[in-house]
Amino acid sequence: MPERTTTQDLLPLMTVDRTLRAVDRTLRAVDRAWTDRAVALIDADFNRSADTHLIKVVVPSCPDIDLYLKDESTHPTGSLKHRLARSLFLYHLCNGAIDSTTTIIEASSGSTAVSEAYFARMLGLPFVAVVPASTSKEKVAAIEFQGGQCHYVDDPASMYEEAMRLAAVTGGCYLDQFTYAERATDWRGNNNIAESIYEQLSRERHPIPAWIVVGAGTGGTSATIGRFVRYKALATQVCVVDPEHSVFFDYFHGNDASIRITMASGIEGIGRPRVEPSFVRGVIDRMCRVANTSSFAAMRFFSEVTGHRCGASTGTNLIGVFELMAEMRARGVAGSIVTLMCDAADRYAQTYFDDAWLARQGYDLGDARALIERFWYGPPDAGARVRRRAKTTGGAGAGKERS
Repeated sequence: MPERTTTQDLLPLMTVDRTLRAVDRTLRAVDRAWTDRAVALIDADFNRSADTHLIKVVVPSCPDIDLYLKDESTHPTGSLKHRLARSLFLYHLCNGAIDSTTTIIEASSGSTAVSEAYFARMLGLPFVAVVPASTSKEKVAAIEFQGGQCHYVDDPASMYEEAMRLAAVTGGCYLDQFTYAERATDWRGNNNIAESIYEQLSRERHPIPAWIVVGAGTGGTSATIGRFVRYKALATQVCVVDPEHSVFFDYFHGNDASIRITMASGIEGIGRPRVEPSFVRGVIDRMCRVANTSSFAAMRFFSEVTGHRCGASTGTNLIGVFELMAEMRARGVAGSIVTLMCDAADRYAQTYFDDAWLARQGYDLGDARALIERFWYGPPDAGARVRRRAKTTGGAGAGKERS
């Protein structure tokens, strides 16, 4: 018969086990203490930051429709993606995926990487952005200014796999904005962008906007806003604008998630070559496809007539806004529309705001510019009346002359 094992025989094993458990508890305490400090640092940064402005813009041809732009360019890292980066870091920290030794990896077209590099440096962590080779020099410089490194790929569609590979090689955390954007943000409230918009509109003449217009990069912003308006039972519809060479528009109308393309959208920050997991089709009421030429023309026109210098993704938003305003005007409907000023113009001085660059890419903005001016000012006689009235009354924004 085999010898019976006594408690005394097991003592050495139990001692080792107790030692290992003690070491494990110590390590967990150290990791937890670091995580607590990391979350506190991010929360302190949020507490120091004022909310972004909601700018009211007068469109001369639509006196009964109020246009508002939420100026996300005023975040510490200069774009809407600052919100996303904060949420992604908190999500992965609280899920135990980031500790004091983790290398942070992201697949990004630029602005998300700038914001994530900011938070990584805040926490003392290395950051690597996988970016398309076509990313603007200004955005690359902004990533590096925040302490990040750029890893280039020629094919935008390969960014995901390369980011996963780098995370595996380094033992790092792939933040994966395209998967986690829609779940990292609390869409019910907690000062998300939707709640902020409605609070800022609360004293306006049309406090519940008819439409909120956004672009889609990850799909996280449209998911947050679309869920929020349903949760709060608000009479607002969500319109998502999609640039050329992006699959979201076709997916919205055809519900085929297998669509793939190989070209970049041409509008940094929005448009994707595949349907992203964070793009929630069911909370979107309408989608518009916008030609890149129109986005560039709207970006430039709006920057000139309002003084709010914006990037091309804001131009894409504005084309969607103008289409909706024209429809409301034709039906005699009063109300308000909100969109986002996603980032500022300074990041695109050598691309979208460079005439030579546009010419090399084959873009001629003349026709699109003319159509935008015609909408903005209305018929020639109406536009003249608006400008004359503005000069007489001193109405802010309404007296802008055409160039």
